[in-house]
Amino acid sequence: MHVTVIGAGAWGTALAMAAAAAHTVRLWARDADQAAALRRERVNARYLPGVVLPPSLVCDGGDPAALAPALADTDLVVIATPMAGLREWLAWLADALPAAGRAQVPVCWLCKGFERPREPGADGLLGHELAARVAPGLAVGALSGPSFAQEVAAGLPTALVAASAAAPVREALVAAFHGPRLRVYANDDLVGVEVGGAVKNVMAIATGLCDGLRLGHNARAALITRGLAEITRLGLALGARAETFMGLSGLGDLVLTATGDLSRNRQVGLLLAQGMTLAQAVASLGHVAEGVYSARTVAQRARALGVRMPITDAVVALLDSALQPREAVARLMGRDPVAE
Repeated sequence: MHVTVIGAGAWGTALAMAAAAAHTVRLWARDADQAAALRRERVNARYLPGVVLPPSLVCDGGDPAALAPALADTDLVVIATPMAGLREWLAWLADALPAAGRAQVPVCWLCKGFERPREPGADGLLGHELAARVAPGLAVGALSGPSFAQEVAAGLPTALVAASAAAPVREALVAAFHGPRLRVYANDDLVGVEVGGAVKNVMAIATGLCDGLRLGHNARAALITRGLAEITRLGLALGARAETFMGLSGLGDLVLTATGDLSRNRQVGLLLAQGMTLAQAVASLGHVAEGVYSARTVAQRARALGVRMPITDAVVALLDSALQPREAVARLMGRDPVAE
């Protein structure tokens, strides 16, 4: 099987390494200099320092036009960019794959979040909504679930979800990535998997804030549980199935991202609790924390659908500096009692 992974960040590199154990894999970096360094040093020094790339992994990069010839024998394309880059690559592949005679090659993405609204009043879009607008002819899906790139690259056991409405996409993802250390479950509820992956980042900021303020394990458990309720309410309103949120891409991903210290979104909450500004917290990470960019869109989509999301609203107020950390917690605890 020939797999093309677009985006040589931590997660794209880790999954390319996993697939390269059994398949022919090309890892494409947007920066030609980065690609050259990957080939020369066999280490992704910026994103996965100390992890040696397998000899079989092909590393290229630069102008996307140079990637086009490689699509002629590609069986699966994986977009491993942040959410901000998904639209551009989907649009490019919508032209490039048919030109290469590979119009039905499955395309999936790894990013978890909502695209920022492109104009005032517009909706921020999930990946499947974006694909329907800019690349309706592509067979698409998402690979999601509770996972840190560093652990996958180290070969530690991990379980993921291959989500798509199209069976051939799910099958291609399972064939590419399922192995002795990486278990991949198929799920046809792409909406639910994407909502879980996007909104858990917002909840992780809230949980990091809670832990940074040393509010205790009781508070953390309550926050995660009520966060899952918010995720589920929004997902159902968008057409997802409730059971999806009790699985890997719902509860599993939420628990990992909210409690694991490798979580960038959790780190944002911890740093805000320490008194950093949002700009300082984001700059200190050196990587994208999707929850920072998705929180406002989650709140907007929820309001438009009439869905109550008080934790999300508190996170947005915190990120906008409308509330200080302890005020955000006080707002949540001061809400009127409701039935669970």
